[in-house]
Amino acid sequence: MQGHDIIVIGSSAGGVEALQTLVQELSPHLPAALFIVQHIAPDAPPLLAAILDRKSKLPALFPADNSPFQPGHIYVAPPDHHLLLEGDHMRVLRGPRENRHRPAIDPLFRSAACSFGPRVVGVVLSGTLDDGTAGLWAVKSCGGKAVVQDPSDALFPCMPRNAMAHVEVDHCLPLVQIGGVLTELARTPVGKETGAVPDQVSIETKAAMLQSDIGDMRSIGKPTAFSCPACHGALWELQEGIIRRFRCHVGHSYLPDSLVADQSEQIGSALFAALAAMQEKAAMLRRLALQVGDALPKERQRYEELAAQEEEQAEVIKRLIFSGSQPAAGRR
Repeated sequence: MQGHDIIVIGSSAGGVEALQTLVQELSPHLPAALFIVQHIAPDAPPLLAAILDRKSKLPALFPADNSPFQPGHIYVAPPDHHLLLEGDHMRVLRGPRENRHRPAIDPLFRSAACSFGPRVVGVVLSGTLDDGTAGLWAVKSCGGKAVVQDPSDALFPCMPRNAMAHVEVDHCLPLVQIGGVLTELARTPVGKETGAVPDQVSIETKAAMLQSDIGDMRSIGKPTAFSCPACHGALWELQEGIIRRFRCHVGHSYLPDSLVADQSEQIGSALFAALAAMQEKAAMLRRLALQVGDALPKERQRYEELAAQEEEQAEVIKRLIFSGSQPAAGRR
């Protein structure tokens, strides 16, 4: 009988260090395949697989799209690509960002739960905000196991703490103990009962694989008055247990903290754009005032007054930006 031989791991801030510690603790005879998403900048050099390969007794690599996987290997999501599981092979795709990230943790977890149900172990490590929470809910809903790094042991405790607040986890452990538990779970036979795949998990997994555009969001959510910060399309509200999420037709998906962070980043960008435009307008008005000079004193005065108004308004926006009164743009 098969054990819990599909292990999906998600990490963000502090995750590279955490992953190195975790893989060092894995048995070289681990009868499971591991799949890792680490939040990383889209233009970051593809180094994580090599870093983990040096630390682990198991080979670590970046997979190609549609490649098969096998036990005893570690597969790492490449920069700017989601890593998904579909049957006995992997998909490596540039689908819509989820929780502001590509690769994102939730699509990997969701796809694993959809394909392998109770054989899956989902692991959430150090990180900020809330990616991994909805994915861990999908793992549990399909009969799998949930493991989180003890928040007090994590460099950045928000991700494991959020997961624990919304999902009933099976193990909350310091990092150095997680490898041993994963080995034990991989060798523990899965029970006969399997969790049925919720329609929402199945539909969103197909969307992440670009096999669907979520044509009818009414089947998994309800419309809201809010717009997607990424594409400005309508957002729909989805409920998973006590987890509330937001998703647009294109496929951008957010948990609440990630949505607020993305909205804050959009506000910050808009404020900087407004500041630059006002400063440029004021400079142009000052230049016009100099050009007309004493030949047209009323025109020069008008230009100078308009420039002063723009400078005053620009100063208000500048104080707003640098006082920290506006939401933290993309703070992680």
